Amino acid sequence: MNSNTSNSNRPVCLITGASRGIGKAIAKAFAEAGYDLILTCSKTLSELEKFAHELESLGCNCQAFQVDASDATQAEALFASIERLDVLVNNAGISYVGLLHEMSPEEWRKVLSTNLDSCFYTSKYAIPLMLKNHAGRIINISSVWGNVGASTEVAYSASKGGVNAFTKALAKELAPSNIQVNAIACGVIDTSMNACFSEEDMEALRAEIPADRIGDPEEVAKLALQLVNAPAYLTGQIITMDGGWT
Repeated sequence: MNSNTSNSNRPVCLITGASRGIGKAIAKAFAEAGYDLILTCSKTLSELEKFAHELESLGCNCQAFQVDASDATQAEALFASIERLDVLVNNAGISYVGLLHEMSPEEWRKVLSTNLDSCFYTSKYAIPLMLKNHAGRIINISSVWGNVGASTEVAYSASKGGVNAFTKALAKELAPSNIQVNAIACGVIDTSMNACFSEEDMEALRAEIPADRIGDPEEVAKLALQLVNAPAYLTGQIITMDGGWT
């Protein structure tokens, strides 16, 4: 991959957690839409680099980095090499399924830092780049559990509730600078995050969803792209995408 953020006037999008699932689908959609990309993952760099190489066949410049989203130092180092940024997609996230009183402080901290603190780290360094152009878009990938909470997913729900509040507050702060901040609150999406659930559990979930199916990552990607192209007056919104579930 090239060392420069962009070798053209193409817009640049940074996507965290882009090696699989929703992040991977968003990366492909933005590459096809004419963006140069900066992609991060926490562990699977070789897999992400292979994917980035595939995306470059679409004509984009695509860089891959291994970055722990919960680590402030690593986030700062990532942005040291970025000269331009038009869109930031905060997608990196982890889940924890289990009873709260059986959760260790370390597990709690890891969920909160990966899902919520990471939005602060990336936004902190992205905003000055966007202010230079008096324009930018920040999209946070959230969850319906951030809206209503979920039993046995208290930490995850708390982190996504924090993402929603973060989104609304930052949107107000940045609106005068023509930087829009929105979030997508996803319902059940077909990703590896659901691997901890049995087929019976997934069938029970599917039965609760009015759309009668699990969502596709590509559908979230389409919505993310629509948010980027939406009127500038649309900001501070938590847009639920769950097939009518909640």
